[in-house]
Amino acid sequence: MTDRIPTNLRTLLICEVIGKSDHALTPTEINQDIGLPKQTIHRLISTLVNEGFLIRDKDRNKYRPSRRLRLIGAGLLHASRSNIMRHQILQQVAAEIGEAVNFVVPEETGMNYLDRVETDWPFRIQLPRGSNVPFHLTASGKTFMASLKPKHRQRFVESLDLQPTTGNSFTQKEALLSELSGVAKQGYALDREEFIDGLVAVAVPVLDSANRFVAALATHGPKDRLKPDALPDIAVLLKGYSEKLTEVILD
Repeated sequence: MTDRIPTNLRTLLICEVIGKSDHALTPTEINQDIGLPKQTIHRLISTLVNEGFLIRDKDRNKYRPSRRLRLIGAGLLHASRSNIMRHQILQQVAAEIGEAVNFVVPEETGMNYLDRVETDWPFRIQLPRGSNVPFHLTASGKTFMASLKPKHRQRFVESLDLQPTTGNSFTQKEALLSELSGVAKQGYALDREEFIDGLVAVAVPVLDSANRFVAALATHGPKDRLKPDALPDIAVLLKGYSEKLTEVILD
């Protein structure tokens, strides 16, 4: 099989294997579908790490995508025609709900607003496209964390510094894990003034064809406009639009 793989494609195949996995992989696991000599796979992985495309997990011989590699994927998605279609869908959601709508992806520093449609209300929360918000304080962050397998979810939460920004912020890891377990079961996450006083939010996952988390579709607004008891119904609406976004992403 090695002879059939052009040299300039081998690193791309490694990135493809890692990009399709929901967890870090060993060189042996990466090489299962590629079939390169052991020495070659280790050399290429080392090159990808040195160049900033892969990250090695602490105290493990396992590798995962770096921010540089994820930005390539996000850039390709942003530059494609799916970006226009995605934004059109966000506009439809914003028109129906009447509040800001966000397409949010995970990054090393938090959840990133890759796309956003602003509300027409004169009073609004200034979180423009490109903003990063904490994992543990936001509905979009909870949606991402809830998508992880339980053991990976616990490990992820253990790595977080749960600094509060309001009196409702999660500061205890066991309480946050219990919340994430509920999010995983119900299929959506809420922010009950946990990030900003007076602000509530709801988010649902956008999944790929393999049921893996791609992004969160979220809306937020002042609790006086976005009534907390209406959030579950809004989650149902968002879920329908998230399925449309999945179709756009996979098109």
